[in-house]
Amino acid sequence: MRARARRGRLAASILSLVLVAGTACSGGGGGSGNRKSITVMTHDSFAVTPSLLQDFENRTGIKVNLVKGGDAGAMVNQAILTKDHPQADVLYGIDNTLLTKGFDAALFEPYASSALASVDPAFDLDRDAHRVTPIDESDVCLNYDKTAFGGAGQPPAPAKLDDLTDPAYAGKVVVENPATSSPGLAFLAATVARFGEDHYLEFWRALKANGLKVDDGWDQAYNNDFTIGSGGTGTRPIVLSYATSPPADVVFAQPPKDTTDVGVVDDSCFRQVEFAGVLKGTSKADAAHQFIDFLLSKPVQEDVPLQMFVYPVRKDAALPDVFTKFAVRPASPIELDVATIGAGRERWIQEWTAAVLG
Repeated sequence: MRARARRGRLAASILSLVLVAGTACSGGGGGSGNRKSITVMTHDSFAVTPSLLQDFENRTGIKVNLVKGGDAGAMVNQAILTKDHPQADVLYGIDNTLLTKGFDAALFEPYASSALASVDPAFDLDRDAHRVTPIDESDVCLNYDKTAFGGAGQPPAPAKLDDLTDPAYAGKVVVENPATSSPGLAFLAATVARFGEDHYLEFWRALKANGLKVDDGWDQAYNNDFTIGSGGTGTRPIVLSYATSPPADVVFAQPPKDTTDVGVVDDSCFRQVEFAGVLKGTSKADAAHQFIDFLLSKPVQEDVPLQMFVYPVRKDAALPDVFTKFAVRPASPIELDVATIGAGRERWIQEWTAAVLG
């Protein structure tokens, strides 16, 4: 994570604090004495306020061991490779672009949390089988540096996906590789949905011809190549990130500021939903269920915006002011059903790789 302006270096430092609460171990978690424990595998960008996790441990007597599994795609691959001898009891961070990969591998035990009654049903994409539980949602979007566009001698800010192939934006765009990055995969799916399977590669070939740069992951693209995220050392004023990058830019600003120069291309936004699931083979199903209930609890749901810069899925969760003021909510985000993504995902990645990196 999904690592987003919402998933930056601060999130990584928060996660390291969380890990103090439970030392990661393999084989579904250990423990000392008779205390129960579970192991939760997450992508690298998972973060929760340590006091909330400590309260869960104190209240339930369940020690939580957090294991980072890399980007969401790498994490899911690891869970699949080890499914006969699972390394965790719960997996958090599989998103709608990867769901069918987990389902096809039969990774999850069904569980329907009572807290789902408070969740917007639009995000409960597995509502019939309850193999996974929605935890958060956000929009993968192109971001741009407002100071690089619209001024004297500057092109206008991009408004549509098609704009990026115009020579005015030559050498200005950096995106993430869909084979190695969850936002990269979401954006690839967005281009398939927007241009169709017969034409999406035409868009990508035009982007390549216009000086597109491709990075392996979000951190490199946003913090090294994007002009704002890099503090001015990067040279690309358009980056693939999230609609919540503007509030993250304000929150993490040093020195503090009360405005943002990060703009969002609404036309490019793809709706991403992240889920948690109980891994098949766990001997600690009850504790795993309690942890998923914890992730859906109102305090945690109201914690995720400023910890991971995503939106809660609970309808009654309040948002921080910086979100309501600066985050962008696209009126019509691009969406693609999970079955279509599952049927095309690997072929799209192969075709994209040949067209863009070949």
